[in-house]
Amino acid sequence: MMLKQLSWRLCQAAFVILAVGILTFVLVQALPGDMAWRIASGRYGYDRVDLAAVAQVKQQLADMTAQGSALGQWMWDLLRFNFGRSLVSGEPVSGELVWQLKQTFALAGFSLLLTLLLIIPLGIWAGCHPGRFLDRAINGAAAILKSVPHFALALLLIVLFVLRLDWLPSAGQGNWRHFILPSVTLALPLSAVGARVVREATFQAVTASWYRWGAQKGLSQPRLFWRHALRNLSVPVVTWLGMQFVWLVEGVVVVEMLFAWPGIGHALVHAIFARDVPVIQASAMVLGLTFVALNMLVDGLCYVLDPRGKRI
Repeated sequence: MMLKQLSWRLCQAAFVILAVGILTFVLVQALPGDMAWRIASGRYGYDRVDLAAVAQVKQQLADMTAQGSALGQWMWDLLRFNFGRSLVSGEPVSGELVWQLKQTFALAGFSLLLTLLLIIPLGIWAGCHPGRFLDRAINGAAAILKSVPHFALALLLIVLFVLRLDWLPSAGQGNWRHFILPSVTLALPLSAVGARVVREATFQAVTASWYRWGAQKGLSQPRLFWRHALRNLSVPVVTWLGMQFVWLVEGVVVVEMLFAWPGIGHALVHAIFARDVPVIQASAMVLGLTFVALNMLVDGLCYVLDPRGKRI
């Protein structure tokens, strides 16, 4: 079973490399505007670019195309994980990408940790005590927070904690204080929905026939919950958390731009504006492979945690 899942994920990874390579090439070529002028503007600045700089970039692009089929060379470099150098900074793309990916993973990990600290106790309590005030409050909070866009929530937090109270920095990356506002912006909507996921999984576990049978056998409630219910409810929760971590890594573009967080989403937006083809290519492929790798990890965790897994 696990070998079959692994083979399927590896096929997905190969498809991602092929699809990202072709789509990125086609879409970058289809973008409006003068590509050479955009690259020169990103390299020298919009106020310093001139016709000589644009002509130099055009010559570089012509030399790259003259080496053979542009699409073929593009795909060959992708298969070798050779991302080349940035057309704007001239630095190796791999080095820049590793550092940016670390920043995005750090922000996503901190946000997920904050989410877990909120949803696990709240969701378990609400699932064990359905219909009470906390259960109804979580329902209301999920509806409100999920409907608020990230940019609106981020602006609200900036106004409150930066402009009014002057407690936290508004942007940048440095010490632990810079993590708080972007992490809270990402964690609050996730926590509202995540608490509902944990609540439903807990409720289904504690109302199942096997749970009642264990109680009738004389098992204490704490032992019954921690030894049996927790493992059963962990499968849907781990699946949901895996998908949300993928979303955090790939969907933090708005938050990274608002808080000037130097992650891969922030770099990808700037690369698109500057037509920095190697950075766009590498960022898109790494994000796609991250999605496949995290799905593979979630599959493995669910197989280990699911009590039914060994009988499949």
